[in-house]
Amino acid sequence: MAAVVLAGCAADDDGPAPAGPGPARTSAAPPAGSTTPEGTLLVADFGSDTVTFVDPAKGPVASVRVGKAPYGLAVGDDGQAWVATAEGVAVVDTKARERLDLIAYRTRTGPVTTGEYRGGGMGIALAPDGRHVYVGVNVPDGNGALEVIDTDAREVTDTVPVGRRPFDVDVSADGREVYATDHDSFDVTVVRADSLEPRRVEVAPYGTEGGLGSWLKPHYTAVRPSDGKLLLPFEGERLVVLDPRTGTYEVEKMTANTHQHGVTVTGDGTLFAVGTGPIDPDADAGPSLTVRTKDGSERVFPLDGPHEDVAVAKDGRTAYVTGGFTRDGYWNGISVVDTEDGSVRRLPAGERPLDIAVL
Repeated sequence: MAAVVLAGCAADDDGPAPAGPGPARTSAAPPAGSTTPEGTLLVADFGSDTVTFVDPAKGPVASVRVGKAPYGLAVGDDGQAWVATAEGVAVVDTKARERLDLIAYRTRTGPVTTGEYRGGGMGIALAPDGRHVYVGVNVPDGNGALEVIDTDAREVTDTVPVGRRPFDVDVSADGREVYATDHDSFDVTVVRADSLEPRRVEVAPYGTEGGLGSWLKPHYTAVRPSDGKLLLPFEGERLVVLDPRTGTYEVEKMTANTHQHGVTVTGDGTLFAVGTGPIDPDADAGPSLTVRTKDGSERVFPLDGPHEDVAVAKDGRTAYVTGGFTRDGYWNGISVVDTEDGSVRRLPAGERPLDIAVL
């Protein structure tokens, strides 16, 4: 496995932008009388303007145009996917495989572009009751916003100020709080769902001395099912366990020793954390997937090349890790990890896939 040299979670835009959304459907819908099978994967194609439906055994089966440079996605129990793009939040019927709407942001983000620093939606989450979608909107060179979408009206109803580059958005199990993980300001913004009152909580276990050039920032967050605390991995060395009620956190040891991005947690409290590769190839380990049980024991599965985010199959045994990555070195596929026997296979999937969901 080749070492990957990173250079700070910052890079120039990735050249010319792809074509605009065009027709909402770019591939055939399922045959009449059928629907998208359960267990199909849905990925956000950050390198294009589509989401791609992926058969976990065979690879891509269809794509739907949603808007330029889609980043995060969230899927409701009704099968509708909400996709944060540079242009707005797309609403996709995953059963019929077609875009239903594109909801414009209220926040001004400048020209629609592509690449790591592009303005527009990043992290996105659905309220447990399905009535609201919360999307973190990046404003280049400034603080971002959390926009609240009414899912029935399909329109933005409120905006809340948050920190810089909200990589991730999560919601508490009871729906009372929303959490925006603000990468470039070293914080999590805790927002009350009823009053929309924001509260900033600094999350900087290594300090903030590096400022915008620092690697040592929060990226993605998982909400622990047992107690609602927030889990944020740093560098395969430290796991921040943040109590959003008090704003205090504890730090637990991690073992992967690699720069970490995407996370998810299963109902039994098992944490999955994606390692993108070393900051210092002479001292750090390569890309990996960490599987950490609720008692803190870890297994680390090496991966080939950078990866960004992860979703887990219903059986809890299979993890799907996207190869899109926000920086150079990405690839157009998914690593499928069997967490029992340790095997890893590579599966083609879309164009620079970032976020992922199991339908």
